[in-house]
Amino acid sequence: MPKRKLKGKVVSDKMQKTVVVKVERQVRHPRYKKVYKVHKRYKAHDEKEEYKVGDKVFIEECRPLSKEKKWRVVGKI
Repeated sequence: MPKRKLKGKVVSDKMQKTVVVKVERQVRHPRYKKVYKVHKRYKAHDEKEEYKVGDKVFIEECRPLSKEKKWRVVGKI
């Protein structure tokens, strides 16, 4: 099974070797057909601590690194 890749924006870098990435996507309502935005925050592994708040990054699914961290930062956009 291929690894999922998402792009988002770093919203927090206060943890050691971890960043929080906010991923936004657009969804169409099934009945009313209106398009609206939904977002989700993922904790991603950042080994070298090189990404700061505001950076746009790609994240990739990986094995569980901790209880909530199952994504790894691949690079900047």
